[in-house]
Amino acid sequence: MPKLEGFEFWSRTLRGARHVVAPMVDQSELAWRLLSRRHGAQLCYTPMLHAQVFVRDANYRKENLYCDVCPEDRPLIVQFCANDPEVFVQAALLAQDYCDAIDLNLGCPQMIAKRGHYGAFLQEEWDLLQKMILLAHERLSVPVTCKIRVFPEIDKTVRYAQMLEKAGCQLLTVHGRTKEQKGPLSGTASWEHIKAVRKAVAIPVFANGNIQCLRDVERCIQDTGVQGVMSAEGNLHNPALFEGRSPAVWELAEEYLDIVRQHPCPLSYVRAHLFKLWHHTLQVHQQLREELAKVKTLEGIAAVSQELKLRCQEDISRQKEGEKPSGGLPFFHWICQPYFRPGPKEGSKENGGARSKRALEEEEGTTDVLSKNKQKKQLRNPHKTFDPSLKPKYAKCDQCGNPKGNRCVFNLCRGCCKKRAFKETADCPGHGLLFKTKLERSLAWKGAQPRLQEPQQAGPGEPGNLLLLHTEGQAGLPFGPCWGPGDAAPRSRLPGWTCPSSQPACVQDEQ
Repeated sequence: MPKLEGFEFWSRTLRGARHVVAPMVDQSELAWRLLSRRHGAQLCYTPMLHAQVFVRDANYRKENLYCDVCPEDRPLIVQFCANDPEVFVQAALLAQDYCDAIDLNLGCPQMIAKRGHYGAFLQEEWDLLQKMILLAHERLSVPVTCKIRVFPEIDKTVRYAQMLEKAGCQLLTVHGRTKEQKGPLSGTASWEHIKAVRKAVAIPVFANGNIQCLRDVERCIQDTGVQGVMSAEGNLHNPALFEGRSPAVWELAEEYLDIVRQHPCPLSYVRAHLFKLWHHTLQVHQQLREELAKVKTLEGIAAVSQELKLRCQEDISRQKEGEKPSGGLPFFHWICQPYFRPGPKEGSKENGGARSKRALEEEEGTTDVLSKNKQKKQLRNPHKTFDPSLKPKYAKCDQCGNPKGNRCVFNLCRGCCKKRAFKETADCPGHGLLFKTKLERSLAWKGAQPRLQEPQQAGPGEPGNLLLLHTEGQAGLPFGPCWGPGDAAPRSRLPGWTCPSSQPACVQDEQ
């Protein structure tokens, strides 16, 4: 069949999907996609997959896509991060039979994307992106789509979207935040940017950002004119978002755990989902937070979730008539509801009120502006501090700038020291590198080995007296009889002696 494009692809292959679950690393796995589809999601994306790893590692392909094939999990779009046209297309060719489209991630703003040079950190390299999209559009049997973040300028964002459309992109998802808007600095997504892109392109557009409930979905479609709306954080805290319901947390938690038993996934994924679902309850019953973090089995996680359910039911039984939710929440903590990420404190006037997260951490030192990883570390060790002024100072390696070894004879880090010690055949006791010592030992051992005397050749079947030299320098003694090839007679052996015979059968036997 000819490959469908643009609106025909959206209406026929994607069945006119309007409610979309975003690609989320380690969070939009098969079990979660199936749960979301049961509660109103019409289209799902896989977690972001690394194209280069997908090409070279068969186990990675199996664990992240091939074993997750399920008839109920369609339509499905596979998302890749990549920065090389050939690698991107090779990965897409390996995945295209298991999905309805291939998506190129141009929206990830995280530090790992910066280090790997992909995601939103490719948005200035228009020539490279054109090559990647064009090559994929020409060689794939399924459409190629893109997920992008916006530039601060609306007109540049529009030109960016038009460039991707011209290269062959058949559907565009626009996250209305810049790559700098992340974590505590996320702020509000700009629907104006999304609206301008929708008017400027002739392909379907999905909007992403500011979606916390079904009312937001409807308002976004009305205000921007997009074909569909994608949700990430809102979906994680309430998988029934697209149904317009806010059920009790344990209802969806139990349903998700049942699906995981049918479609297993790593325990870290399950734990992360339960932390999101029970987020508000864990602020009340904090002692169970540590239990959920430490449990090592699926049944253990289910037991903690059941205990949270019992605690919530106790809270309900003690609820007084007319009592309102605490903490400024729209609903009581046992109800699925959005989580509003705390923003930074008011910044200084000169930088427009926006400060970096590091500056906030240095000033405040509180967990409300720490990254999730640092918050986890602080939960494990309450006395841990992230104040840079309290960190120990290390002398730097003379070559690479990493901390050098305190006892390194070359004043280098271990990596640089190993290269230099190997090149110069030198020792560094500080790093435990003994290239010189090992070489001297090897030469001394070889010098102590005596030379073997040439044996007298014996004909087949004839016994011969073979002289052997002991490694300790003792006199040679006859080994015999040494039988020729084909003879079945047993050979006598003396411990500590070596047979120098060149006869293949003899050498093989004596070894």
